[in-house]
Amino acid sequence: MKFVKKNVCVFVVFVLLLAFSGCGSDDSPQLDPRNPVIITVWHYFTGALQNPFDALIFEFNETVGRERGIIAEAVSFGSIGELEAAVRASAQDEPGSFPLPNIFASFPDTANLAQQLGLLANLDDYFSEAEQAEFFPPFLNRGRIGYDGELRIFPVSKSTEVLFLNETDWLPFAAEHGFTNADLQTMEGIARVAHVYYHQTGGRAFFGRDAFANLFVMASKQFGTEIFEVEHGSGTININEYAMSRIWNYYYVPFISGYFGAFGRFRSDDVRVGDLVTFVGSAAAAAFFPPEIRFDGESRPIQALVLPPPLFEGGDRIMINQGPGMVVTHATPEEQYARLLFLLWFTEPAQNLRFSALTGYLPVRESAMDANLVRAAAIEAGINLMDVTYDTLNIALTTIQISEMYNTRSFAGGVEARAIINTNLREKAQADRAAILSLIESGTPRADAIALFNTDELFRIWLDDLHQQLVTAAFPGV
Repeated sequence: MKFVKKNVCVFVVFVLLLAFSGCGSDDSPQLDPRNPVIITVWHYFTGALQNPFDALIFEFNETVGRERGIIAEAVSFGSIGELEAAVRASAQDEPGSFPLPNIFASFPDTANLAQQLGLLANLDDYFSEAEQAEFFPPFLNRGRIGYDGELRIFPVSKSTEVLFLNETDWLPFAAEHGFTNADLQTMEGIARVAHVYYHQTGGRAFFGRDAFANLFVMASKQFGTEIFEVEHGSGTININEYAMSRIWNYYYVPFISGYFGAFGRFRSDDVRVGDLVTFVGSAAAAAFFPPEIRFDGESRPIQALVLPPPLFEGGDRIMINQGPGMVVTHATPEEQYARLLFLLWFTEPAQNLRFSALTGYLPVRESAMDANLVRAAAIEAGINLMDVTYDTLNIALTTIQISEMYNTRSFAGGVEARAIINTNLREKAQADRAAILSLIESGTPRADAIALFNTDELFRIWLDDLHQQLVTAAFPGV
């Protein structure tokens, strides 16, 4: 299905089991603008993300939708968790659940559940190889969740991770102590910087990160292992002890030492109040990076600096491939035509670039993957493209071109397994840091208190427990 929004009519090549083709072709589904097809779209965007999405929905309805006989209705569920819960309830027809929507934003695990229930359309039936080639391959391939790799998730809003930095406070500190941005290229380098920062600032943390599960996924992959290896929907747990030791030494140990931190709900919140200087987060977090910090009852402006995400020394250059796509449920040919026409319109550069400018999500078509194109689209549309958003897109789009993009795949027990790696060490580090502070307050020397928790024996106990929890989650009852 190819959609080109030029001239008086809209040219569509739409491949169903029977071919639909051409603007006004006799083989195309003939929709009636006087009796429009209504498509429901569930998503999780809120605030700074919801407004641009709703604006595009309105634009579609007033232009292509009005002309073709389609009305898109969007419903926000407020958070990813709430959306996934609603979709799961609807997919399994639970009492009190809503009818399953025509289109919904989804990560692979939730889409996989709907697919197992036979609810999702196979998008390979509708798009030719040439049409699919217009999309950035890693973004498109992340939507291949079927048993035989069928395309079930359409790429719409994609992201990766970057390093956000309060440049205003970083530059004078770096200059005073001989550091440069190059010291922030690795986790080991950040730990060394954070050690100095802690002791020079009277015990303040330097670094944090969101999406803790990504630390495990990416560390494993950087050292040649998939922590969750999936084949035909079944998962295998692979614990790379060397990768886990690197996480222990260059995240857990700095955290319990006070060099790293996690205080608010998100690390951008920690930067906002001066608790952190830098953090790793989603590129889409650019919209939430604070323009000022409030510390000791005073506010002052800060400038953002965006850098590629840190690797582990000696690890391969891997970047996370994340962000939801849109899935389409089964429907009549006319309804399917309307749904996919909307999705293709949304991902055309004219729309997708504006959405990127307002949200920080990456464009999904290869022809649009340039931050300068985002800037040009923003200027044309009168959008105030924030410097941090442009810098984020520029760094992300440049770095993914020289990196291997990686994402875990869905499998039975995958949701539970990923929840474990997202909370296990993070919660342990926070609890152990609290215990260390308590020991220090009671008179134990700081170094001695930390040494009680940083031992090979405790690393082994933690790793064995993590492995057992993952196996139990992935293979319940075994």
